[in-house]
Amino acid sequence: MSQQKPTSHTTSQDQTAFAQKHTIGRRSILSGAAGLGSLSLFSAANATEKAFTQRTNTPSLLDPVSQYPTSPFPQQPQSWPGLQSHMTPRPDCGENSYKGSGRLKGRKALITGGDSGIGRAIAIAYAREGADIAINYLPQEESDAQEVAALIRKAGGKAITIAGDLRHEAFCKKLVATAARELGGLDILVNNAGRQHYCEDILDLTTEQFDWTLKTNIYALFWLVKAAIPHLPKGSSIINTSSRNAYDPSKILVDYAMTKAGIANMTHSLAKQLLPRGIRVNAVAPGPFWTPLQVCGAQPQSVVEHFGAETEYQRPGQPVEIAPLYVTLASSESSYVTGQVWGITGGNGVPG
Repeated sequence: MSQQKPTSHTTSQDQTAFAQKHTIGRRSILSGAAGLGSLSLFSAANATEKAFTQRTNTPSLLDPVSQYPTSPFPQQPQSWPGLQSHMTPRPDCGENSYKGSGRLKGRKALITGGDSGIGRAIAIAYAREGADIAINYLPQEESDAQEVAALIRKAGGKAITIAGDLRHEAFCKKLVATAARELGGLDILVNNAGRQHYCEDILDLTTEQFDWTLKTNIYALFWLVKAAIPHLPKGSSIINTSSRNAYDPSKILVDYAMTKAGIANMTHSLAKQLLPRGIRVNAVAPGPFWTPLQVCGAQPQSVVEHFGAETEYQRPGQPVEIAPLYVTLASSESSYVTGQVWGITGGNGVPG
């Protein structure tokens, strides 16, 4: 990881000279007439020194292009659904960097796919913004999920872990009911879990694979929204995860791209339908982000090796870079935002 080190344009000699100058100034003031003018001069000198200290202690900004790892990445095939803990480099989900400011204090969120990648980054950000969280994941992802739960609790939030397969309507209903009961309510639903598996020829795309993608990406969203609505009070937020493939579909992701376009369309329709209930519905459309999805069949390993190099950044996004948008869309500060699909695609402007 390439990072620029914070720099300072002042030297220790500068700071010493500054301190000596203003120490002398204060002594002169205190030893002279104790009038209002002297007090004003003293206050001005003190304020100037405070500003100087703030300026010299401010860290430098980081170059967004070189801030995170770039290709080539090692080929690293994993079996579905993949574990973040086995990736090289490990995705940055904000474990050591995301700082909250209470934007979601008291909120109660259910996040699907919350064990790794984008879902993990959302869970960490929500917890550090003050929310209690339930995450859903597949049983094979238990180790990653427990890491997230520990991070949520460390941030002071309640963490509920619920393993299960979203391809089954009965489980989706149970998931929402369990989350609402254990959290003491529900006011944020993040539909983030998804299946992506490349197929270079539609003649090789089986009905079983096609059905798997649609059940995970579309049916589950339908079932979860229906189950959640009775629990969601006015002011609640539903956030779906679409993709750049909804607007610029890859030729090897026919079924996946179709579902992501459907999610974008459902977001527009649901936003209109649910606004009278006081529920906002939006979606995020990520471009190439470094997550376990990519190394367990979402892309050929030859693509993984140079993943994200086609963007203006010439690198994939890290999950921590997209989590703040999910925070914004969940926050009541975005009360006039609904029916929107917000793209974070590495500089290509899609969707607009």
